[in-house]
Amino acid sequence: MDTNPLLDDRPLPGFARIEPAHAAPAIDHLLGEIEAQIGTLLNGPAPGWANALAPIEDLDDRLNRAWSPISHLHNVADTEELRAAYNKCLPKLTAYATDKYQCEPLYDTYRRVRDGEEYARLGAAERRIIDNALRDFRLSGIELSPDGRARFKELKQALARLQTKFEENVLDATHAWKKHLTDAADLDGLPAAALALARQTAQREGMDGLMLTLDMPCYRPVMAYCANRELREEVYRAYVTRASELGAGAGKFDNRAIMEEILQSRRALAELLGFGNFAEYSLATKMAKSTAEVIDFLEDLARRSRPAAQKELQELRDFASARYQARDLQSWDIAYYSERLREERYRISQEDLRPYFPLHRVLDGLFDITRRLYGMRMEPADAETWHPDVRFFRIIDESGNGRGMFYLDLYARPLKRGGAWMDDCVARRRRADGSVQIPVAYLNANFSPPIGDSPSLLTHDEVLTLFHEFGHGLHHMLTCIDRPSVAGINGVAWDAVELPSQFMENWCWERDALELLSGHFQTGAPLDSSLLERLRAARNFQSGMQMVRQLEFALFDFRLHMQYQPSRGRTIEAIMEDVRREVAVLRPPAFNRFQNSFTHVFAGGYAAGYYSYKWAEVLSADAYSKFEERGIFDLQTGREFLHHVLEMGGSLDAMELFMRFRGRPPQVDALLRHSGIA
Repeated sequence: MDTNPLLDDRPLPGFARIEPAHAAPAIDHLLGEIEAQIGTLLNGPAPGWANALAPIEDLDDRLNRAWSPISHLHNVADTEELRAAYNKCLPKLTAYATDKYQCEPLYDTYRRVRDGEEYARLGAAERRIIDNALRDFRLSGIELSPDGRARFKELKQALARLQTKFEENVLDATHAWKKHLTDAADLDGLPAAALALARQTAQREGMDGLMLTLDMPCYRPVMAYCANRELREEVYRAYVTRASELGAGAGKFDNRAIMEEILQSRRALAELLGFGNFAEYSLATKMAKSTAEVIDFLEDLARRSRPAAQKELQELRDFASARYQARDLQSWDIAYYSERLREERYRISQEDLRPYFPLHRVLDGLFDITRRLYGMRMEPADAETWHPDVRFFRIIDESGNGRGMFYLDLYARPLKRGGAWMDDCVARRRRADGSVQIPVAYLNANFSPPIGDSPSLLTHDEVLTLFHEFGHGLHHMLTCIDRPSVAGINGVAWDAVELPSQFMENWCWERDALELLSGHFQTGAPLDSSLLERLRAARNFQSGMQMVRQLEFALFDFRLHMQYQPSRGRTIEAIMEDVRREVAVLRPPAFNRFQNSFTHVFAGGYAAGYYSYKWAEVLSADAYSKFEERGIFDLQTGREFLHHVLEMGGSLDAMELFMRFRGRPPQVDALLRHSGIA
């Protein structure tokens, strides 16, 4: 096993040497080693933190470090060989996690430490780890009968397999659809950068002309700028029917049966543990205390937001009718006419802004803002990567100490999943010799790559996305907690984990910050004052419609995991229809199969938790209001956020950390004000 790069004890993964064939042998080796070492620990002297629980933390960290590169490559370079290796390992890891939390001797060890005299002398992080572990033992069925535990394990294995297949179907369905065009007139209105990308895609496929795909750098410009309504409808239909019986592949990637099995398995798992439904089970690890609290929160926001959304939609219809004689707006028309209205009302479009946000300038500004707020600087560094476009950086604090490292993989390409996300590569940990293992993050997006001699140019929306994911990254990398399971993003309540990411987005709207992160890619000229003011004025353009759209997703997810019972008519479609009738202001066409590609909920960690985006947005808006009161680069306020939130990870309750920073409980006023709804 010495030649397996996944087992190297190195600060960073050896991506240049990792092959799919390394995955299963490495995981088998580590699982065997961990099982043997845990057995030795359990048969040792009276358990304590140092001789029993800390070693278990270290064992899990070693396993996570070996699995992280394989999991990441499955997201960004998903070959058939890698997918097979990933799927071979996943059941083994799922079984290990379940077996660990169904091990009675291990459960007894944690209880004995919790009930012993040592517990009161431990630090907050160690006590949190013990409390979380005991909770997770209960949530993993430790109190069930042997048959019940076996059933729980069976359900967890099934869910791991189903969720992976769901995401793979979405990826395959997205890449299965392509539209070859030979006449650029078919794409009249499309910005030059989007046309160049379509030509570059066609060349990559060995064809002349232009090639459309369902990747975001192509899909969004088509929907917002292409004057060809029939083509917009075709692209929209392809996108919203992905992974359905209507989508590309004629049902080959249909997720319908998988979704139903996922929901049935989740409900069965929750009921096995004594919960009424999966939503109740989900809240056991979140800030929200009850399903009623979540539903009330979402419905209250919907009541406040829907009138504004209805007004905005009517304004759009009136505008499209008066200016373009378009009187029957459909879903594939909304983005197009919204962009025309934005251009007329504010004399600005996302494409107007793109030349002012070359990626290198945005990164320089982002790094400068981080330095001003937290005293951290970013330095390029060398590291093995999985693609030539990937860059690597180190974070250095004011004392010259390394605080974190991160990979930047920001361009769309084949075999890479869509969207933008941050993931954990290495967690912070204090080793036995007293040295600190520096945290490492993956930061990923799907921006348009450089085309010809032009650099990658971002829309302002994409700038927001970059700041959002970097906020997650800072939460992970700037932690000062030395215990991996509560360091950085780990152990943070799921409905609070979006606080640092949404918080960072606020600087993308501030004049002083925009001067740092913008400059014309050819001349270096900053955004002129007129363009800047129009951008800021357009901040809340259709914010009501955007709000109810997110609330539609959140309510659908939460009610789905509370109410799904096909035998009583509570099908996926029926619940979706109920939510849309209550919240939506624009009803999508009957062929829309949005839910079939809702990876956040059916494949990610947001099951019965999508509401957390809005929940955390209340926290982030209220936290940022403290900077509005003191100054957006106020050094003291930046350090307070660093020390009370970013550095503390999951070592303390999220509400306690927020109140330490803000000095009071969160208030919804700032969110409504920032959204222009108050």
